[in-house]
Amino acid sequence: MTTLDYIRDVQIYQHKSGYRFSVDALLLHSFASANNPKLIADLCAGSGIIGLLMAKKHPLSRIFLVELQKNLYNLSIKNIGLNNMSGSSIAVHSDINDITTEAKKRESILSIGAHKSIHHKQSKQKNDSPFELLMDNAGCFDLVVSNPPFRKVKSGMVSSGDEKSIARHEIKISIQQLSDAASRLLAHRGRFCMIHLPERMTEIFDSLRKYGIEPKRLRTVHSDIGSEASMILVEGVKGAKPGIKADPPLVLYNIDGSYTKELYAMYNG
Repeated sequence: MTTLDYIRDVQIYQHKSGYRFSVDALLLHSFASANNPKLIADLCAGSGIIGLLMAKKHPLSRIFLVELQKNLYNLSIKNIGLNNMSGSSIAVHSDINDITTEAKKRESILSIGAHKSIHHKQSKQKNDSPFELLMDNAGCFDLVVSNPPFRKVKSGMVSSGDEKSIARHEIKISIQQLSDAASRLLAHRGRFCMIHLPERMTEIFDSLRKYGIEPKRLRTVHSDIGSEASMILVEGVKGAKPGIKADPPLVLYNIDGSYTKELYAMYNG
């Protein structure tokens, strides 16, 4: 069973008892920055909420929504149509690790002398599947965003076949694997923006640097003015020099539980 929900000017179908988006999606959409991006990829796209918000934010861009779980992928297709975004947004049913595998294969073909035009012709003969279209543009993306699974798997604690578990725990994808795939999609100076847990900041920074993405901007997210950070927003730039900027902390709720002005503005544009 699905429900029809709204956030800003986007309508979204979600499974009533499955994984459902939270404020994380809105925070990442507001944080992610790029000047007139032509190509955007949303990795771990779920039902498509962040990708569709980005499509509204950048109407001239082409957006790829990459999701592993078939039931969420099917919802993203439905939501693209619901929001009249079929002209700019493409749903891709794929394991993110397949991006890395395919990129390595294509690099190997080129390294032994195959010409790009030959490979492009071969791709066209495969009827331009969404995954092929994604990979034909690998190395050209201006912006990649991701709200990935946050938590490491503890043996016996989660189900490997449950929609919520896969979306919340690193059953299918790790920070390192995500960083590798994002790097292969990004153009030089392209930006990778993600939301994650503060306790995994060092691991995130190390993984980004390992794959040529330099952490350049950080923002901590707090429930209220007196609380510790509950999330972090990170932006990395492929091929950039070291040096990171810390944005002012983002506080979500006032003492009385109402939205802060900034969060209210995010919800209402």
